[in-house]
Amino acid sequence: MEIQDNVLKEYLKNVYFITGTACSGKTTVSRALAAKHGFAVYDADQAFDRHRELSNRKDQPAMNKNFKDADVFFFRPYKEYADWLEQNAREQLAFILMDLIGLSQSRVVICDLHLTPDEAEWITEPDRVVFLLRNPENIIEDYCNRPDHSDFNQFINSASDPVRAKNNCNQTLAYVNRERYENVKKSRYFWLERDQNSTVERTVLLVEKYFGFDSSRGRGYGSLGNP
Repeated sequence: MEIQDNVLKEYLKNVYFITGTACSGKTTVSRALAAKHGFAVYDADQAFDRHRELSNRKDQPAMNKNFKDADVFFFRPYKEYADWLEQNAREQLAFILMDLIGLSQSRVVICDLHLTPDEAEWITEPDRVVFLLRNPENIIEDYCNRPDHSDFNQFINSASDPVRAKNNCNQTLAYVNRERYENVKKSRYFWLERDQNSTVERTVLLVEKYFGFDSSRGRGYGSLGNP
């Protein structure tokens, strides 16, 4: 059964999506925005293990692929590793959408997840999605050092050659995110790029204004344009 775009958009009309590339501040901004306005926050990465339990090998083969150790996981050719990451994201998206439909019927939800512009076009309107970007080169140390990635950090450092594992992971993340980074910049979507001068406070302000969450003025902001 195929669900039409207009049906999904209607049932997800209370969901605002914070998406983009790795280490761009999606999780931090989503949580800050939700806390500031009293919204629910949904973290797709945190839901992965639960979704994997609901999945099966036939319909979600990437989500159910097992790796015997860190060497097998991290020493794959980077394009193979990247293809697996992208397939995981595609397979999980159906579970995410079902969760969001249930969560958002009586409240506003800020959703932190990975979307391509094409996927955003399918599930929501442009005024309910913001892409946060960061140049995808050399981000693995930042990725590993995040408190919510401590398990990943421990896993990558359990490899027989952690430096090699991190280099391959860096190459994989750059490969996955480079095309998305460039496509978003060429798209009609509102985006903000993280750099050394970015602050959480300013990013939250720009996102909430784009979404129209400023309590003194309410909904109705037009596009602020890209930076």
